[in-house]
Amino acid sequence: MKELHDEENFAELFEQSMPDMKPLTPGQMLETEIVSISSGCVFLHLTGKSEGVIDAEEFTDKEGNLTVAVGDTIKAYFHSAKNGEKLFTTKISGEKAGNAVLETAFLKKVPIEGLIEKEIKGGYHVTIGDTRAFCPYSQITLHRADAPEDFIGTKQTFRIIEYKENGRNILLSRRVILEEERNVQIEILKDTLKEGMKITGTIKSLQDFGAFVEIGVVRALLPISEISRERVNDISKVLEVGQEIEASILKIDWRTERISVSMKALLADPWDTIRDAYSIGSKYKGSVARITNFGAFVTLEPGLDGLIHISDMPGNGRDSEPGEALKQGQEVMVKIVSIDGDRRRMSLKPVSSIEEDNDYQQYMDSDTDTYNPFADFFKEKK
Repeated sequence: MKELHDEENFAELFEQSMPDMKPLTPGQMLETEIVSISSGCVFLHLTGKSEGVIDAEEFTDKEGNLTVAVGDTIKAYFHSAKNGEKLFTTKISGEKAGNAVLETAFLKKVPIEGLIEKEIKGGYHVTIGDTRAFCPYSQITLHRADAPEDFIGTKQTFRIIEYKENGRNILLSRRVILEEERNVQIEILKDTLKEGMKITGTIKSLQDFGAFVEIGVVRALLPISEISRERVNDISKVLEVGQEIEASILKIDWRTERISVSMKALLADPWDTIRDAYSIGSKYKGSVARITNFGAFVTLEPGLDGLIHISDMPGNGRDSEPGEALKQGQEVMVKIVSIDGDRRRMSLKPVSSIEEDNDYQQYMDSDTDTYNPFADFFKEKK
């Protein structure tokens, strides 16, 4: 008892020697700078010449490497004073968690570490030292866990959101901590993400209407129409979960946290240079992209479709259907009738094999100033 009394007196003298420092209460959070790291301890700047101490193990990853450096700013919670030192923690470990500590952690919202031992009805059985606690499934992560069993046997950091019956009824949440961290990251993203900028993201899920892309802590929608300049019917054939993509931000609404992106926007638009690449009256080979009740759209290159009107489709009678003349995916030779680059419209006519033969014969029989040394050769062979 005398040793404990001497220790308390020493702590009081230490407090009195720092008149510019406000008294700290257990669980009080400070945001401060790391001033030095040595002998397994991380030292924090308080006021004047005063320093706080945290066990360096709290900043060590699975490989044993420190994840912080001198000059970093961190958030820490005052734990206690011992031998003149002010002890801090980023979370309370289970081994140090008696009822008094747990109640303080609840009142001061101090993070606490617990071991997830097993699944029970509605959630997880978690042990914090010798104390049992419960974490509902809904409070283990931000989104619904695809494999809840993966958390069993792991140590996680929680917030005590209910403390009743002197510690016999404790309710935990990991989600509230993740949400706080996410909110900080979102504020950073608000300053960095802008409409029109190019981003790199990871495909998290595929839907019939598009894909959800993870950009930091937010998810954006990549509509299926914005994947490519080619028409995409089956998204799983062009994208896969885990794939890293580059896209342009189309729209951001931070109020609803909805972001839309486009891969197509980063691709060259063939309509911008159509007059240089294509000319009216010229013939090109294309592929029938889709059939409508008024005609057929033919793709000359990705993102560049022209329309063959139903009245120009080969063998089409008054009562015929467009699909009877052409089939989706069919290759067809077409002639460009008109181009309207501003409206992104192009009118086409199919070139029949008879017309192709006539053009060839006309070329062979023509008497123009352009001499064809092979014309007579082919005529003689007829």
